Amino acid sequence: MKYIKSEKYNMNFIKECIMGPNAMKLLEELLTLHPISPGETVLDLGCGKGITSIFLAQEYRVKVFAADLWISPSENKKRFNEMGLTSHQIIPIKAEAHDLPFAEEFFDTVVSIDSYHYFGLDKNYLGQHLLPLVKHGGHILIVVPGLKRDIHHNIPQEMLLSWSAEDIQTLHDAACWSQIIESTPGAEILLTEELTGFDECWNDWLACDNEYALNDRKAMKAGAGKYMNLLAMVLRRR
Repeated sequence: MKYIKSEKYNMNFIKECIMGPNAMKLLEELLTLHPISPGETVLDLGCGKGITSIFLAQEYRVKVFAADLWISPSENKKRFNEMGLTSHQIIPIKAEAHDLPFAEEFFDTVVSIDSYHYFGLDKNYLGQHLLPLVKHGGHILIVVPGLKRDIHHNIPQEMLLSWSAEDIQTLHDAACWSQIIESTPGAEILLTEELTGFDECWNDWLACDNEYALNDRKAMKAGAGKYMNLLAMVLRRR
């Protein structure tokens, strides 16, 4: 697809901030599948260095709570301020996904780009820790790195060039994710779809100079991408 909104942003800035396949483009494609409305209150769960939060606030005019465990909220606040965003538009916080400091039914929408697979594989997670924070009729929008089919019984050697078997345990196909989500009372799956931007979003990441991108190049250059996808999921709280 043509990333009209994402391409307005400086690519050097994007490369400094992404921590995997280009999260801003992933979010833009996701929001073409399920748009959000100006004025919504949105949780950006696992926001990393906050480029998805910036994108949400600037392009969709929603109020964003930018939550991450590993990136300092002070660092993110500085980045947000440099982009001209105020605390009325975006609020950086440090939060662990199992201990989110919000009232029940607080959010219109939760967005989680390239992070949900680290905590959401637990069948109890969604119902116990996240869904209660979403208004009835509200949505959870997710993109995770996934698999076209299950490979865990025979992991291809190409993938092991960059990732351990334990790392690969976070990657699953659409059927596995559907089974996990469908086990949660009150959660309805509206959409499960492979994103089209796999190659472009991965190439943006592999062009970065940080050690994690350099490590990932080994597997991807060997062809590991043929087993993988980027999976979008849209859930609604009944």
